[in-house]
Formats: sequence, structure tokens, C-alpha cells
Amino acid sequence: METTAHFDSGCCACSRLSEFLRQVKEEYPAYHARPVAPFGDPRPRLLIVGLAPGMHGANATGRPFTGDFAGILLYQTLYRFGFSNRPVSTAREDGLVLNGCRITNAVKCLPPQNRPLGSEIRECNRYLQAELMGLDDGAVILALGGVAHRAVIRALGLKQGEHPFGHARKYALSEGRWLVDSYHCSRYNTQTRRLTEGMFHDLFREITRLLDG
Repeated sequence: METTAHFDSGCCACSRLSEFLRQVKEEYPAYHARPVAPFGDPRPRLLIVGLAPGMHGANATGRPFTGDFAGILLYQTLYRFGFSNRPVSTAREDGLVLNGCRITNAVKCLPPQNRPLGSEIRECNRYLQAELMGLDDGAVILALGGVAHRAVIRALGLKQGEHPFGHARKYALSEGRWLVDSYHCSRYNTQTRRLTEGMFHDLFREITRLLDG
């Protein structure tokens, strides 16, 4: 069992999620169907925070944003801006390596209908808090969507009302760090063009600028 300050592969603190994963494993025996570990550089300059594993994506493969639609734009963009050695993520054994980047989720377990309860987000927040506390000075946190944004704000002990979510908003944090917001790169957001490739690339240009000081 992998147990660190920022992840516990055997965590079953949320009974609803644990029972749901048990049911999913029965229906899909080949699926990972356990808490999904963060993936990437252990000392990242860029930490990307998503919502939770997707049913047929990370919950199946065991790696964040791997095997689902939301990962297509994300991994293509990471490759384009030098954070990855490959533009496509298909499986944990596909040879993909992240450079200076790490991907995690606000909730490490698959929730029913991809909607975690507030209590589940709060329970999992301790793991996110540990990840954030381990970031180097000058790091950038990219929150994909409002749930991830609010989870980051909670983990940092900041006031939600003073840090509203909004695409392309950025907040200066302590130790030269930054929080940058983006709409989630979900199928719905990209197909409705709420989030376009150009918008996402513009955001990464700003992230690169912030990292370069």
C-alpha cells in the first residue's frame, strides 16, 4: 500500500465513495477502481489540480486524465509547452513523463455522477494541502474548474469570498507562488467551446511567463 502525506492508496474514509468503487470493481474487474495517485514530477514547478477521476479514464487506468476525453487537450498542451515528453496519454505504461509538472485531483476517488459531496471534498483536502505545502517558491498551481479552485483555496486557508473562481483569473500567493484558474478541459466545455484550444494555450503562455518570473 502506498501511503504518504499527500496520498493513501488504501484510504476508505468516505464510505459512499468506497462502496461505489467496490461496485465499479465488480462491474469492471480490470479497472483500477481505487484512489488515484498524483502523477508527475515530485518537485513540480506547475501543479495541476483537477476535480476527480473519471469513470472510464483515471478510474480505469489509475493515472490522472489518462484514457478519457478531458486528457486529450491537457496532455497535448503540456507537450506543446515543454511539460511532457509525449502529446498523448493512454496508459500508465505508455512511457509518458512529465517535466516540472505534476497532476492531482481535489478528490482522489471516483464519485457517483462525477459529483463529490462537500464532505468528501473536505475529507480529501488534507492530501491536497500536503501537496501544496511541499511546493517550491515560485510554483504555479493551475485549478481546472470551480471545485478544484475552491479546494485549493480551502487547502491554503484562504477566504473563498476574496478569491472567486473565473477562467484566466490569477492570484498571487505567499512565497512567490501563483494560483491560476481555468475552465475544466471536459468534453462538455471543449465541445461547447466554453474552453477552446486557443484559450487554453493562452493560459499556458501566462503560466510560462509567471514561471519565468
